[in-house]
Amino acid sequence: MEERYQRNIPALSEEECHLLRKKTVAVIGCGGLGGYALEMLSRIGVGTIRAVDGDVFEPSNLNRQLLSSPGQLGVSKAEAAAERIRNINPEVTVCAIPVFMDKHNCRELIHGCDVVMDALDSIESRRILSEACNQLGIPYIYGAIQGWVGQVCVILPGDRTMKQLYPEGTVMKDNSVLSFTPALCASVQVAQCIKLLTGRFTGTKGIFFFDLLNQEFETIPMDNDNQ
Repeated sequence: MEERYQRNIPALSEEECHLLRKKTVAVIGCGGLGGYALEMLSRIGVGTIRAVDGDVFEPSNLNRQLLSSPGQLGVSKAEAAAERIRNINPEVTVCAIPVFMDKHNCRELIHGCDVVMDALDSIESRRILSEACNQLGIPYIYGAIQGWVGQVCVILPGDRTMKQLYPEGTVMKDNSVLSFTPALCASVQVAQCIKLLTGRFTGTKGIFFFDLLNQEFETIPMDNDNQ
């Protein structure tokens, strides 16, 4: 085992570390959640990462997006993500895809992935991505943040969690995000991703919710039966 990964052990076995290097994960969105998720996935040693985002950095991103800096304003978020990953871990194969995901290209963007991570900020985009993952049989890791709070859920093919989370007519009324909220939310997402990739995921049904202002952490049960 290379020295780079020695501190993964024994929390992960040597066999699991080798297994991660054979896996492919797509991160859809390279902003607040996505920047932290990409950082952690590349450091732990996921072999292939697709970084998908058609946006560029702007000043309003600087308060929370790990990949942003004054010198990166106007730069493609996906290209910045790929450069960061190459600097962190040259062993990772990274594919920067500087396009916005939509219903027309979604399936192509995620085809062949072992896990898809949601780092989006749009309800409609989440519905599109969740449905594409369901059709292709790919586990989907939902994450959402707002101000001090966040939530994470693993949505397996056949689950109807997204429809429960966002019934028709749901709108987002607050787009504030603090610097530490995406870091925690992405950490939980990546932990779930690693469990899925290594076969450790137990299939627990529910949404992990946290409120950092009131120091509240709970798992909210969800009925994910196929219906």
